[in-house]
Amino acid sequence: MKKTNLLLAGLFACGMASAQKIQPYGALPSQAQVAWNDMEYYMFIHFGPNTFTNKEWGHGDEDPKVFNPTRLDARQWARTAKEAGMKGIVITAKHHDGFCLWPSKYSTHTVRESAWKNGKGDVLAELSAACKEYGLKFGVYLSPWDRNHPEYGTATYNQVFANTLEEVLSGYGPVFEQWFDGANGGNVKQPYDWDLFHKVVYKHQPNAVIFSDVGPGCRWVGNENGIAGTTNWSTLNVKGFSPGAGGPPTKSLNEGNEDGEKWIPAECDVSIRPGWFYSPDTDDKVKSVNTLLDIYYGSVGRNGNLILNVPIDREGLIHPNDSTRLMELRRVLDATFKNNLAKNAVVTATDTRKDNPEVKVSHLTDGTNATYWATPDNVTKTTVKLTFKQPVTFNRVVLQEYIALGQRVSAFSVEILDKGVKKEIARETTIGHKRILRLPDYTTTEVYINILDAKAAPVISEVQLYEAPGMLATPEIRRAKDGKVTITAASADPEIHYTTDGATPTLRSPLYTPKTVISLPQGGEVKARAFLRKTNAASPEVKAIFDVAPAKWKVVAPATADAAKAIDGNPATVWASDKKTTQYPHQLEVDLGETLTLKGFTYTPTTNEHISGVIYGYAFYTSADGKSWGQPAAAGSFANIKNNPVQQTINFAPVKARFIRLVATAPATEKDNQASVAELGIITK
Repeated sequence: MKKTNLLLAGLFACGMASAQKIQPYGALPSQAQVAWNDMEYYMFIHFGPNTFTNKEWGHGDEDPKVFNPTRLDARQWARTAKEAGMKGIVITAKHHDGFCLWPSKYSTHTVRESAWKNGKGDVLAELSAACKEYGLKFGVYLSPWDRNHPEYGTATYNQVFANTLEEVLSGYGPVFEQWFDGANGGNVKQPYDWDLFHKVVYKHQPNAVIFSDVGPGCRWVGNENGIAGTTNWSTLNVKGFSPGAGGPPTKSLNEGNEDGEKWIPAECDVSIRPGWFYSPDTDDKVKSVNTLLDIYYGSVGRNGNLILNVPIDREGLIHPNDSTRLMELRRVLDATFKNNLAKNAVVTATDTRKDNPEVKVSHLTDGTNATYWATPDNVTKTTVKLTFKQPVTFNRVVLQEYIALGQRVSAFSVEILDKGVKKEIARETTIGHKRILRLPDYTTTEVYINILDAKAAPVISEVQLYEAPGMLATPEIRRAKDGKVTITAASADPEIHYTTDGATPTLRSPLYTPKTVISLPQGGEVKARAFLRKTNAASPEVKAIFDVAPAKWKVVAPATADAAKAIDGNPATVWASDKKTTQYPHQLEVDLGETLTLKGFTYTPTTNEHISGVIYGYAFYTSADGKSWGQPAAAGSFANIKNNPVQQTINFAPVKARFIRLVATAPATEKDNQASVAELGIITK
């Protein structure tokens, strides 16, 4: 009888334990993927012959002797990454040009044939050793596209590439990430044997996370801006897709797929400069701290990992401009996330799973994502409350799910107690590994994290609050086609105040918010300044003077859909002439929709390096009826526009007209056949 009772008691206890155990939900990460997500932020390095030829994609026909960095120091790269707060480095061991940064026995286009160290050098060996010294993880990019190798495009090439992979992955120590892209260009197409390539990776580096459009370790985020979707699932549907041109839709790459087939989280790639390889032309174009912060919050802060490219210069070093900016970013991030205010709160929850010693409310603020709190199985809506004895001011909220058990939360909100009443300050969708909300300053004694919907019982590892220091940024003033003016700043921290009467903006001037309406269809002047109240800091004054808005305008010729981009009030969109029209002149004709007295015109050239056609020579015509044009109102050239592509202003004697025609008579770049216009404007005042 006693034995029977003991047996029943044991079975009952096991049943209770089983009932309280958290069951995994959906596709799950491997241990390697969990460790990869915890890295969050690491360095990408593009380096090779392109560094010396000023190209982004080499053709594979460059003389390998062009690769000759005179002061190459991989320890400087690793030291810079470490001091920047990065956790690893991924290097372009072989880019599309086929040049190998190690003396590969499967290629004759390598450092062995270069002038560097008389052909005795090995970049991978030096970087691997440097990463080990500085406690960083080491990763490699090997492009399967090879514009140099004679066997590319043949039946034997896949094995050649597999051998190349094996050479790298077996010779330089642990590799945390193997970076593949699906580039397959040029005149020769190569059917890639991805199964073979993956087998080689896992044979030699079983813990490596493989990157591509479809993983299987992590996925491309769908852009090279470093920004994930505001909704971002770590799961992805992969059946029927392949790396490169056969990849999933951009939306799926950017946001993942809810209940996707496989756990393939997003990696956000972006360069600190306009290009991926070093160019002296971009030494003054390193991204600002505010821009890098936007990228950080748009990647790490949206359930992605950030791989930030920092190109190596021609000496073989990280350029001072790049390293300086990295350290500036590190200081801001350190100051932002230095003091977790939530640690001082009394934390409670409306629903907590019982009889499971691993589940505790206190785990939410213990500073580690290795512990967690969870609700019972049947509860997918719940609230975590943080109560403070004294009011606290915060502007950042950090939330983390315990992703080893799956990604669950699909909607949440944040509320505060404001004058005795709950006030919602944020409403978002996914959390995942980490979600960071950038908010204005809020002061309160109570903060509520409301899980509004989840795929299964929420399992949350961290709730954190911070007060980030204010970042001052100079406002930018833009006007849309309909005449409505918007004012933005790279940082959301300052207040923006503006005037339209010519006065200098002060804190007493009107406050600009996203709901502010400033309409200037007939033109006018707007001045703006940004202010930080806490420090009394103020940005320089910015001013924009507008003429008649193009609300009534229509392009008469050319009769193409994209021609309207030249008069849409947005300099980021560009009209370019048809490539099939192989010679100058080109022209753009516009109906202004009304007769105006014209005193000149403005031409804004494109600054997009991927769009050609900047105009040098011009003739500007006017017409009352669109039929009789006569002599040009102005003709000449835009001096130095190639080196200084800014808005050009041309004045002429007043003339009444309803139609205008810009004729491009010569390109700014010799042998350029296209003409392009970012914005065409008129002067009436």
